[in-house]
Amino acid sequence: MDTELGAIGRQRNAPKMARAEAAPAVRHHKRDRQSTLSILWIFATLNYLYCDVASLMDRKLLRGYLAGNVGGLHITQGFLTQGFLLGAAALIEIPIAMVLVSWVARYRPNRWANIAAGTVMTVVQVVTLFAGTPTGYYLFFSVIEIACTAFIVWYAWTWRLPAVTTAIPDPRPATS
Repeated sequence: MDTELGAIGRQRNAPKMARAEAAPAVRHHKRDRQSTLSILWIFATLNYLYCDVASLMDRKLLRGYLAGNVGGLHITQGFLTQGFLLGAAALIEIPIAMVLVSWVARYRPNRWANIAAGTVMTVVQVVTLFAGTPTGYYLFFSVIEIACTAFIVWYAWTWRLPAVTTAIPDPRPATS
């Protein structure tokens, strides 16, 4: 066929032939669940953190924080303040840790850690919506965070290891 096309025909068809040769690699590429879960936890964490940053720009909430009033909960100086901050730190550490856990853990502990952490973070976020009247931006972030962590739970729940198979050669004829 190359002799029929000539030099000009081969040049014109070069991009088409290059795409055809690359197609099997592109077609068979599939992001693995570990990477996807890790990326989803990064997304959730950034939403949690930016929502907290945005709340520091809200004058009413900032005045409440400075007076020791967090969402209707009165926090006094000393141990209670430290306990509250430690609890908040532990809560945000869950999605931060899940970025790493999702990336490095083996299948079974990875799957169950994602289900557990996603469930905890979804429940916590839903509960916070009923602790007072949420602001518009808090509601906006909460919907995104709940959707993300609920999706993480579903995605981990449906994660199954593929059956082990032997490599099967490509049945298409080789081209030169």
